[in-house]
Amino acid sequence: MNENLFASFITPMMFGLPLVTLIVLFPSLLFPTSNRLVNNRLISLQQWMLQLVSKQMMSIPNTKGQTWALMLMSLILFIGSTNLLGLLPHSFTPTTQLSMNLGMAIPLWAGAVITGFRNKTKASLAHFLPQGTPTPLIPMLVIIETISLFIQPVALAVRLTANITAGHLLIHLIGGATLALMSINTTTALITFIILILLTVLEFAVAMIQAYVFTLLVSLYLHDNT
Repeated sequence: MNENLFASFITPMMFGLPLVTLIVLFPSLLFPTSNRLVNNRLISLQQWMLQLVSKQMMSIPNTKGQTWALMLMSLILFIGSTNLLGLLPHSFTPTTQLSMNLGMAIPLWAGAVITGFRNKTKASLAHFLPQGTPTPLIPMLVIIETISLFIQPVALAVRLTANITAGHLLIHLIGGATLALMSINTTTALITFIILILLTVLEFAVAMIQAYVFTLLVSLYLHDNT
C-alpha cells in the first residue's frame, strides 16, 4: 500500500537502459501474417476488423486523403494494441506518456497542414478569417484561429494521455481499496471488486475508443487539407 500512485507510469529500466523501444515494438508481434491460400480464424477475424475500420475511416477523406489509409490503419492498430497491453498486470503503457503522444500527434498534424498549404493554399488561408468578419475584428480573429490551429496536436495528445492515465489511476485506487477492505469488511470488498471488474471492462472499451478517436481526428484534419 506504500507504493507510489504513479509508479506504473514510470518508464521501466533494465541494466540502466530504458525498455520503451522494445515495448513500443512488441505490439507488432501480435498481428501475424499468413501466406496460405485459406487463412485461419484469427487472421480472418483480423482482416474482417481491419476492413470494417478502414471503410469507416476512409469514408471521410477524399481521394487524395485516402492515400494515407495504410498509415492511418497502422496508427489505430498501434495505439489500440498499446492501450490494451497496458491493462495487463505489471505492464507499462507508453500512451500514458505525453511526450510519446506529442511525438505521434505533431508530425501527423504538421503533415496534414503542410499538405493543405501546398495543395489548397487559398482555402487553407481562408480558415484564418471567416467570411463576413467585421474589419475591426480581423486581427483578433486571425490570432485566435492561428492559436486554435497550433492547439490541435496538443489537444490530440492530451486527450489520449488524460483518458488512459485516468483509467489506470482509477483501477489502481479501487484495486488498492479492495485489498484494504478484504481484512475489514468482506461484503464491501466484494462490492468494490465488482466495481473493479466493471471498470476494467470499461477501460478495454476506452482503450479502443481512444485509438479510434485519435485516428479519426487525424483523418478529419486530412479531409480539411486535401
